[in-house]
Amino acid sequence: MNAAVIELPATQTSNQILQKILDTTREGVIVVDSTMRIAHCNVPAAVAFARDGGLELETKRLSEVIRDLDLHEAFRKAIVSQISSDVRLELPTAEKRKFDVHIAPIELSGENFSIGFFYETTQIDRLEMVRQEFLSNISHELRTPLTSILAFVETLEDGGIDDKENNLHFLNVIRRNAERMHSLIADILELSLIESGNVAVNIREIRLHTAVQDVMNTLSAKAKEREIALRNLVPEQAVIFADSVRLEQMLTNLIDNAIKFNRHSGSVTVDFDQADGRDVISVEDTGEGILPEHAQRIFERFYRADRARSREIGGTGLGLAIVKHLARLHGGEVAVTSTLGSGTTFRIELPS
Repeated sequence: MNAAVIELPATQTSNQILQKILDTTREGVIVVDSTMRIAHCNVPAAVAFARDGGLELETKRLSEVIRDLDLHEAFRKAIVSQISSDVRLELPTAEKRKFDVHIAPIELSGENFSIGFFYETTQIDRLEMVRQEFLSNISHELRTPLTSILAFVETLEDGGIDDKENNLHFLNVIRRNAERMHSLIADILELSLIESGNVAVNIREIRLHTAVQDVMNTLSAKAKEREIALRNLVPEQAVIFADSVRLEQMLTNLIDNAIKFNRHSGSVTVDFDQADGRDVISVEDTGEGILPEHAQRIFERFYRADRARSREIGGTGLGLAIVKHLARLHGGEVAVTSTLGSGTTFRIELPS
């Protein structure tokens, strides 16, 4: 393959022409000479690869700047053999930045150089990993109830429908798993709408005590089954500004979780405070608590601190992710604090 040749106007040197080209390029670009030293680079390359806060890469050996044997060989091959190549580069840093690098020969004023274009793919790779994890999780979550439904349908088809003692039980299992799938799909659609920016909030004045009590009344039967005491400590005069439907959604998810993951005969307490110009709604339970490493990820989609127990008691694994996005939609935030053996407190912070 022939090297690219830059023809120069009489008034400008090859270095000047090349640097002007590099300065207009968004991707990082590095030019290496026959001694494997960096002859030219642009600002994006200097920002990406310079160490110790400096931005000077020129005249340094390529091996001093980027330690990757495949990359060095590709630059050398472009100079010696005039062959272009593509290399995948991952920097061994905390951020694990990744690049697709295209390296080609180039001739400047009669001398052979090699030029590398660094296309950063870090964000794309992260998004792809999230997509794959999401598909894996959703497949698993749908497979579990589907397997149960199919098994009990086969049981009914094989004569179970005539079993008067158990046929209603079989149908109840099918219905329960179908409802679980319906809830999962509804939450996925809801989260997708919120994340895509297609959900608007209608902010208005809301009496928080009444809103909390309405949610507690709805969940009282579930709390009674486990002998969980529901305590509404929000002052009756407390007023916040929020979308009433979305506030109910956030409270329902948090209080429902507090009931499900509580100790038998425990309690769930909802309180209200104001701090730093924000309204703070807290939902506290008396459960086993959450390990610090789990607390950092608890608002991720499908993330569960205790997968076995989560599947046993139900839920889609999307409730806390929905709460996080709805809080941010209000201009607020949600946070969690937890002490092992003592319980967990979730706090929704909204603008006053």
